[in-house]
Amino acid sequence: MSHLIAPSILAADFANLQRDIEMINQSEADWFHIDVMDGVFVPNISFGMPVISAIKKHATKKMDVHLMIVNPDKFIVDFKKVGADLLTVHYEACPHLHRTIQAIRAEEMQAGVSLNPHTPVSVLEDVIQDLDLVLIMSVNPGFGGQSFIENTYKKVIQLRDLINKSGSKAVIEIDGGVNNINCPKLVAAGADVLVAGSFVFKSENPIETIKELKGF
Repeated sequence: MSHLIAPSILAADFANLQRDIEMINQSEADWFHIDVMDGVFVPNISFGMPVISAIKKHATKKMDVHLMIVNPDKFIVDFKKVGADLLTVHYEACPHLHRTIQAIRAEEMQAGVSLNPHTPVSVLEDVIQDLDLVLIMSVNPGFGGQSFIENTYKKVIQLRDLINKSGSKAVIEIDGGVNNINCPKLVAAGADVLVAGSFVFKSENPIETIKELKGF
């Protein structure tokens, strides 16, 4: 497949959220990327269930929900109810990762696992065939607008090799500091889905910026 673009709602204008949602609907973007942060797993707090439910009412594209929270198992059913199509948990927050993945799939959502910058891709060897997506954090999770970590390219290549050797159908998603410079390099390394926040929403013409990122 050609690579997908998933604008991060975390970088949208919260005072004009419906406007920004409609912009994504009208653009060449493929997914909505929604970061959920609890102030515990990461040092920031973001959307709760009511906001995600409100986004779902207007969004016409896939809802890609990324949980940066402790104890994600407690909320899997709730995220299904508010409209998540794909639910990603952090490896670092899930001591019983296989059970968590199965619980997500039991709710008929696609299951993803995210890795922090310091976590090697090898930790996913035993679950890679159960995953629909692996999200590589290319910044430290918790805040938007950070600089891209260059080691990400190596991790994408390693992960692509693991996926190919295992026969997994998982796609590779990158989140953090994505722009028009590193986008083509990430796609060349094997990335399938690119999350773009500040680069899209702080640009003069977000629709054109999304089109540019899709064109690589």
